[in-house]
Amino acid sequence: MRLFVAIRPPADVVEVLGALRREPVAGVTWSVPEQWVVKLRPLGHVPDRVVSPLVAALADELAGVPPVRCALGPATRRLGGQWLGAPVSGLDDLAALVFDATVGLVPVTHPQPFQADVVLARGRVPAALAGEAVAAAWTAHEVALVADRSSPQRPLLDDVATFGLAG
Repeated sequence: MRLFVAIRPPADVVEVLGALRREPVAGVTWSVPEQWVVKLRPLGHVPDRVVSPLVAALADELAGVPPVRCALGPATRRLGGQWLGAPVSGLDDLAALVFDATVGLVPVTHPQPFQADVVLARGRVPAALAGEAVAAAWTAHEVALVADRSSPQRPLLDDVATFGLAG
C-alpha cells in the first residue's frame, strides 16, 4: 500500500485554503479538502509486513514529543512545475524525527530536501498560479501514518495510525 506520514490542518486552516482562487486551468487538477495534508515523509509503496513495525517505530520516536506550531504562507508556490503548494513552516524538527524513525524500515530511494506544503493542485501548473497570499497558523497535536487508497474517481486517504503529540 502507498503510505506517508503527515499532519492534517484543522478546520479553520482548511477554510483559509478553501478561500484561495481555484480557476479552471487546462492540464491542472485542483485537490479537494480531503487531500489537504502536510506530508512529513512520503514512504511510497510499503509491503503489508512493514506496516506494524512502522507504527511501532513512529510510536516510540514520537512519544513525549510536544505539539508543534505550524505557519501557513506567506504565498502559494509552484513546486517543480507539477504542483501548486501552500508552504508550511515549523515542521523541520518533527520531519527529522519521523525520518529517523522510518528510514531503517523504508529506505530513501530518491533523496530530496524536506519541503512542507499543502498541495493545492497537480498537473501542468503555470507559474502565474503561484504567489497568492495565504496565511494561517495552528498547533499540530497529532501525526498520522496515512494510506493513500485514492482512485481516479475519488481521493481516499485513510489513517492507518495516529500519534498524539503531548510532550
